Amino acid sequence: MDQPLFIGSEIYRGSSYGAKHPLSIPRVPTVIDLCRAMGWFAPGQYLSSPRAKPRALELFHTAEYIRALQRAERDGGVSAATRERHQLGTFSNPIYPEMFRRPATAAGGSMLAADLLARGGVVYNPGGGTHHGFPDHASGFCYLNDPVLAIKVFLRQGLSRVAYVDIDAHHCDGVAAAFAGDERILMISTHEAGRWPFTGGLEDDAGGSAINLPLPRGTGDDGFAMGRDEVILPAVGGFRPQAIVFQCGADAVAEDPLSRLELTNNAHWTLLAALMGMAPRLLVLGGGGYNPWTVGRLWAGVWATLNGYEIPDRLPADAEDVLSGLTWPRRSRGPTPPHLCTTLRDRPRRGPVSDDLRRRVAILTARRKAWA
Repeated sequence: MDQPLFIGSEIYRGSSYGAKHPLSIPRVPTVIDLCRAMGWFAPGQYLSSPRAKPRALELFHTAEYIRALQRAERDGGVSAATRERHQLGTFSNPIYPEMFRRPATAAGGSMLAADLLARGGVVYNPGGGTHHGFPDHASGFCYLNDPVLAIKVFLRQGLSRVAYVDIDAHHCDGVAAAFAGDERILMISTHEAGRWPFTGGLEDDAGGSAINLPLPRGTGDDGFAMGRDEVILPAVGGFRPQAIVFQCGADAVAEDPLSRLELTNNAHWTLLAALMGMAPRLLVLGGGGYNPWTVGRLWAGVWATLNGYEIPDRLPADAEDVLSGLTWPRRSRGPTPPHLCTTLRDRPRRGPVSDDLRRRVAILTARRKAWA
């Protein structure tokens, strides 16, 4: 393809997990509106996501679970047995009006992206990245697992080396379980140490298919850069992937309420820029992120990075209006800092790299050299 493609949908506009849920905030609509305000969609770049059909979702999920998810949306509730069996109707995975159609749209977007990438290129689906979903149950706000579905489409095309890189603040347990021991897949995850789902420990290699780098609380840009340069990029380069799936969760930044990492959005964009030339196919997904301003700014910057657009020091008025119009009913930290409405790029957060992180990086580096 000649230019990167953006996959979006209006289903994300106005649908939410409920007022008390962390995903009550607008995310994908903010990214779409910011990119339009910046003039960053060339003709033909924006595609509307299809909704994956139930049969297509069975590439990973069980038919019984898909039927349960559809019934829950139709009925607006679940039985106690369904709640127990499929983890639907819980605080994390609540009942809401679009609870099948919305995740099926995200999954449809990621599967379409993999199809479009059969001959190479770059596709961005910010509604994707739901990496906690399991074949027969929801988990961690994720009803379906679109990264797994996209990777399975790549494998169905005959690819034999797919790298999955995940920098969400939470470990990608659903993806790890799906491809443990699969020599065709390399999974690399950075995530906050000791945070839910409490998987992805340093010694966990998912049967030889994964590299996990738990980041100590408070890790900032310099610590992440060490992990990027000494673990992530060498591992991806050594694997020589035919495709890269990059889960770009926005919850590892300092302002996010669900982690205690201290990254800026520069960390995400710099890694993305480095990955762009490392495989002929690149699929970029969203993921976590629970502060509406930081998510919108970070994911809009992802699209700018993919296209080589310059990010201005000060946003034009139309883009400022998008950010200034956001609300966050669950906010408890006082007024919104002005820079979150007037800029996209964070100021870098430099800081010391902890001895604990240095030790973990050294262990993974030694392990990689042993494998090589």
